[in-house]
Amino acid sequence: MEKNWIKFFSSSDFYRSELVKQVLCENEIDAVLLNKQASSHRDFGDVEVYIHQQDFGNAIEVMILTQL
Repeated sequence: MEKNWIKFFSSSDFYRSELVKQVLCENEIDAVLLNKQASSHRDFGDVEVYIHQQDFGNAIEVMILTQL
């Protein structure tokens, strides 16, 4: 992964992480998912959402406004 990306959100629920990513992207904040779940068993590991470090303040504001 490129420099200046930080982990913004993490969940064992893939759909919750995807929802956070989509809300960020809809608000013009680049976000990517990093799936660290075991491929054979979805109960182990997390799906992480990463954003650019400089977008952190805006991302927090978006999450507060959308109440996610």
